[in-house]
Amino acid sequence: MLLLAPIDFINQLLLKFFSEPTISHVIWPFIQIGLVVTLVAGWVAYATYLERKISAFMQARLGPMRVGPWGLLQPIADGIKLLTKEDFIPEKADRWIFFFAPYIAVAAAFITFSVIPFGPDWAVITDINIGLLFVLAVSSVGVLALILAGWSSNSKYSLLGALRSSAQMISYEVAMGLSLIGALMFARTLSLSGIVGAQESDSVWYFVYQPLGFLIFLVSGIAENNRAPFDLPEAESELVAGFHTEYSGFRWSLFFMAEYAAMVIVSAVAVTVYLGGWYFPFVYRLTEAKGYHNLYVIVSLLIFLGKLSAVLYLYFWLRWTLPRFRYDQLMDIGWKWLIPSALINITLSALAIFVVQALDGWYGIKTIQSLANGLDLTASGKAIMIAMGLAGLGITGLLLARLNWRSRDFNLKSQRRNIKLVNVPQGKPAVRAVAPAASE
Repeated sequence: MLLLAPIDFINQLLLKFFSEPTISHVIWPFIQIGLVVTLVAGWVAYATYLERKISAFMQARLGPMRVGPWGLLQPIADGIKLLTKEDFIPEKADRWIFFFAPYIAVAAAFITFSVIPFGPDWAVITDINIGLLFVLAVSSVGVLALILAGWSSNSKYSLLGALRSSAQMISYEVAMGLSLIGALMFARTLSLSGIVGAQESDSVWYFVYQPLGFLIFLVSGIAENNRAPFDLPEAESELVAGFHTEYSGFRWSLFFMAEYAAMVIVSAVAVTVYLGGWYFPFVYRLTEAKGYHNLYVIVSLLIFLGKLSAVLYLYFWLRWTLPRFRYDQLMDIGWKWLIPSALINITLSALAIFVVQALDGWYGIKTIQSLANGLDLTASGKAIMIAMGLAGLGITGLLLARLNWRSRDFNLKSQRRNIKLVNVPQGKPAVRAVAPAASE
């Protein structure tokens, strides 16, 4: 009940033992960090359970049912198994790099949570003015962990998986970073809380203005997390298990802890930048405006978690729906489709903002309400921006179809013409066919 008590009551309790600056700058951050780490670790444990249950539902099965009621204790059994499993290091592996690589992956994922705004006020650990840049920079360090793990294992399968992961993650990081620029043009800040505040001020989610940017970011994020259908670095049908082939026990589980934590980060950034973060219409009026500040924070936190759950469900849905791409297809999607799409989206977004600003005041038309907290548009400005955002989808599709019309995987008509279902025999047969007898 202490965590559900009013914040002022907790502060008064802490003031009996610590000074006010110590509480603000040390105690509260430690409490928030402890809660986030505990909840994310719990999510990682039960994400495997949820994924198996969702896949079972899609395939008309029951999923885990043996350990505990409805199999709810299965993650605990899996954790005990991994902790007690033999942990070995290959004889000719680089021992220190092999040992530290999983911890680098987990640290890169968990550090990023320090700037994720789960809600207003005390629901965010810290808000820095370059929060989005910090997320992109620190999360990219996880690529190094995969490369180090594959190289230090002294195994050709692990090394191939590591090389695949480096090429894939670097390729899709470019598209991911470019896809965010369009939304930043509207928010005019790199602070994640500031981006949510800009959407709240404009009373709109940037997904409406940036449907193309949202799609590019989602696809790039799934590929960045090495999730199906982009799980080429750990393709078990080709590379045994990829970069973590030689790992076992607890160190093996750390890679998957980092993967599921990275899924939460990508989903949280998508929710924050494109789906309004904790903002939802009328919540502020019903809570904060009436003096219920803590209720406003709690409701906003639940809204954020609800949006986050919807995006995470998409991860599981795609894994059990789409087959794995070939590696050449993976690179084609990144370099021939997503990166050009992101560049076109930047151009169209800049053009749309220019048109809205040019129309403001023309023949009495008012399109811009304010520029104090991002681009705050009037109803007519929003209608123009939404129309241009939807038109951008069609324009981008036509341009990319024209650019890639000679691509082998895109031009299916020429492939169908070259397919021969039956090879027609050439020349005379070696043995002449015997005509059937009259009696037969």
